Amino acid sequence: MWNAVAVDWQRQVGVDGDNNRRYNSDPVLWALLGDVRGLCVLDAGCGTGYLSKKLAAAGASVTGIDFSEKMIAIAVTNFPDMKFDVDSCMELSTVPEATQDVVVSNYVLMDVPDLSAALHSFCRVLKPGGIAVVVFSHPCFPAGFSKVTDEENLQYTWPFNYYDQQKVVDPPWAHFTNNFIWFHRSLADYFNAFLSAGFTVERMEEPRISEQVASELADKALAKKLLRTPFSVAFRLGKPLK
Repeated sequence: MWNAVAVDWQRQVGVDGDNNRRYNSDPVLWALLGDVRGLCVLDAGCGTGYLSKKLAAAGASVTGIDFSEKMIAIAVTNFPDMKFDVDSCMELSTVPEATQDVVVSNYVLMDVPDLSAALHSFCRVLKPGGIAVVVFSHPCFPAGFSKVTDEENLQYTWPFNYYDQQKVVDPPWAHFTNNFIWFHRSLADYFNAFLSAGFTVERMEEPRISEQVASELADKALAKKLLRTPFSVAFRLGKPLK
């Protein structure tokens, strides 16, 4: 699927990120990351590489991995001076154990079939004392299930039981022509998977835009959604020293 949407994804995210990333979740991501200068950072699920480039510009030594060969091909074309590998977040077979100071996973975990395998891989490649910063679509407020009904109200329509883990197929949106596949889990499922993988949960945030940013967005329906409920949730996870 991700090979099929790679070109359209590059159009969506570009080299700076889309509006949701730039104005909503990226500020939270950077606040959780802190200073990355001189650190080895793995961009796990890097897509076409926009965040990898920003991490490198902030002074990190970055490796971007994605299991979509076409995504990685675009990333290499966009940023030929950087390191990208084809690899799965559930395996990280190209990344040696305990070599990374930071793992960043930006809007990826809801797309991996095996959440536990991905988180265990993240923990394995981190040095003791390292951190993982993960941002993913908010399982309680899926954007695809919502609509602005009037000036004040935002309505969600759930097609299944929130507590049931399941594969979901969404129809194309915006300029995309292919379906999107993702995997629903409850917020508790994510939290408990972090702990089971050996992480401590250091911080949680639900990104929101400011009133000022909302007034500047051309898409007013999107602005209303972002002001009322979170599109995403962000965690800073720690790997214990022992």
